[in-house]
Amino acid sequence: MTSTWGVRPAPVREAPRALIERAHDERIAGNATDPRLDLVRPLVRASWERSIASLVGAEGVPRLELMGDELERYRAEHPLAGTAETIRHLLLPGDAARAGVVVAVGDAAGRLLWVDGDSGVRSLTGDMGFVPGANWAEDHVGTSAPGTALALERTVQIAGAEHFNRLVHPWSCTAAPVRDLETGRVLGILDVTGGDEAASSHAQMLVEATVRAVESELLVARLRARHEAPRPKRRVARPATRPTLSVLGRDRALLDRGGMAPRLELGQRHAEILLMLTIHRQGLTAERLAELVYGAPAVGTLRPEMVRLRRRLLAEAPGIDLESRPYRLTGEIETDVQHVIALIDRGAHRLALAAFRGDVLPDSTSPGVEEVRDTLRATLRDAILTEAGLDVLLAYIDADVGAADEEALRQCLAMLPPRSPRRTGIVARIERLRSVA
Repeated sequence: MTSTWGVRPAPVREAPRALIERAHDERIAGNATDPRLDLVRPLVRASWERSIASLVGAEGVPRLELMGDELERYRAEHPLAGTAETIRHLLLPGDAARAGVVVAVGDAAGRLLWVDGDSGVRSLTGDMGFVPGANWAEDHVGTSAPGTALALERTVQIAGAEHFNRLVHPWSCTAAPVRDLETGRVLGILDVTGGDEAASSHAQMLVEATVRAVESELLVARLRARHEAPRPKRRVARPATRPTLSVLGRDRALLDRGGMAPRLELGQRHAEILLMLTIHRQGLTAERLAELVYGAPAVGTLRPEMVRLRRRLLAEAPGIDLESRPYRLTGEIETDVQHVIALIDRGAHRLALAAFRGDVLPDSTSPGVEEVRDTLRATLRDAILTEAGLDVLLAYIDADVGAADEEALRQCLAMLPPRSPRRTGIVARIERLRSVA
């Protein structure tokens, strides 16, 4: 840990963690008269009530609203884009990868734009969805420093079990809104997350000082720009929803065209073709596409299907078209397969597992689909077994994708405490798998 976070004053907490956890469970259960709730700070109790009113789940994961090129474009045009170096210099001096905390910058809607800092902490917090593109607004994930600071428009510290979401109980955080000093408008949020030191008076001092520096930097840059030459006011891009092809756990794919347009259901053959062209955006020759779809260079069979698919896209999905020589897609489109892979790449293993709704087009025997199916399963499995924490590994073996994974079961046994009640069930599952084999 660097010297910046080496000081560890007492964190913000008015009762032992165990008592707060019990008060949390009683409040979530609807018992608003339990006397243990009096041990919880009024700020936190009020936030829990707002979270319940918003129907936030106590163990859910945040929605990933921005990803890939869409995320890159949005944050490149965000007013806070030019302040990253200032934030890093003030909050993560020295070796950021060993800082002991992570620093996040979000927009005014609660969507995280950047997450930087300690590599180990980033890996663990990524498991709960604390990654760029995820929405941490209070009405999405409940009480947390970023979301509650935005809701109250002031600095907030949340420690351990004060978080509404149980998955966030191991962490503490401090967050403060960043404003436009001329208009008073909230531009975004600055957050520090880590252990107890991340919700200390020292952390609050550092975060608020950094926010003041960022706000001043933005104002000075604007005044200098006005003096040098008049420029049109920069507008923050509001990303539109891309069309998405959903193929996980489905034999008949769904094409979500975004907005209010109804989703299109595609037959298996058209789904196979569209999936191949979505993954191979550079394009495919007719022969190669036929091999991926049919397992043979059946160009004569492929071409009529391409004509039918193109007609349907032109009629029902404007903006998406097929070109030939080579065959390729035009227009923005992504798949739920790419969504899962993007989450894995960010270290958001819990989100990736939740987004994996089943195998890719499970009844398809297309060679290209089988390759995508096997690659996605292997990528998800390898990431969870080598990088994820115990909670995510347990969720993996409880899901269909990992239910028969003996190596994962044995890894859970190695990581569980000796007296964990889960050990008996896992041992029984391993024995059943070995008896079948």
